Amino acid sequence: MKKLYSAQDLLMLGHLKSVLEARGIRCVLRNLHLTAAVGQLPPIECWPELWVSEDEQYAEAQAVLTRAFAPLKSVKKSWKCRGCDEVIEGQFLECWKCGARRPRAAASGKGT
Repeated sequence: MKKLYSAQDLLMLGHLKSVLEARGIRCVLRNLHLTAAVGQLPPIECWPELWVSEDEQYAEAQAVLTRAFAPLKSVKKSWKCRGCDEVIEGQFLECWKCGARRPRAAASGKGT
């Protein structure tokens, strides 16, 4: 068993556990109740942890988390509004200036 990830947010860890298990990677959450020790121990040492049950699945689990945390291509790339020619940051689906919807090609990361 190997520790894969630790975070203060238990909901995030639960989601990541579900993502991994959906891909057939068995894992467990540990330190769920250690927050009671904060003050006696450093806070970061009390965070819940996500552990991979099978050591041979560790590299695969790391790759899955890397993909899960990678920003979407559409978020990285700005797009140009067809309604008013305003350049809009990639995370937005509508133009702030005229309200036009983002083109589908830009939303999928295939163009601007």
